[in-house]
Amino acid sequence: MSETVLITGANRGIGLSLVKQYLSRGDKVIGVCRTTSAELSASGADVIEGVDVSKDTGIGLLVEAMNGRQIDVLINNAGILLGTSFDELDFDAVLTQFEVNAVAPLRVVVALSDCLKRGSKVAMITSRMGSIEDNSSGGSYGYRMSKTALNAAGKSLALDLKARGIAVALIHPGWVNTEMVNFNGLIEPEEAAEGIVTRIDELNLESTGGFWHSNGEPLPW
Repeated sequence: MSETVLITGANRGIGLSLVKQYLSRGDKVIGVCRTTSAELSASGADVIEGVDVSKDTGIGLLVEAMNGRQIDVLINNAGILLGTSFDELDFDAVLTQFEVNAVAPLRVVVALSDCLKRGSKVAMITSRMGSIEDNSSGGSYGYRMSKTALNAAGKSLALDLKARGIAVALIHPGWVNTEMVNFNGLIEPEEAAEGIVTRIDELNLESTGGFWHSNGEPLPW
């Protein structure tokens, strides 16, 4: 039976690969983005563009477009990476990453909570750079801090939504060859998307709240 899957940041990179993966197996996909791409528009997904998930206006547009439509899988994929080293700390960049990477996914889940039902799943695309224990190189203050905050939000959502029968996963896609990392990644978006889809398929109320690599490896907090 086909599912309805909503993916933010769906116009390129991992998000676009996720769109293609779910469409290829017959699911209905809603691709959400600020500006669509030629590939997304031609994919066959239902595209909702003009949505900046970090702004009230963007969230309002998304809620209006969804109009209570039910979602089986909600994937918060939209995110940004801005350089913030210790020697050149840009606190505006730190705050921007918090808004987009940590607060916006929570906004989306809360705003679309009426679209979720018992058995729905929520995936937060996070990063192992949000792991405090795994941090062995320092730097990247805004990105690391925002992803740690996202992990905290995802864990709380897992606990709060469990009674409603909704499971939540925090998934690190891997170091993916996308524009975000100047195409210096180690794996291609298609491979990352395949792993993410597998982790979401395996997700249930017993495993809700876990933090995993897309390859299935549990990650430390």
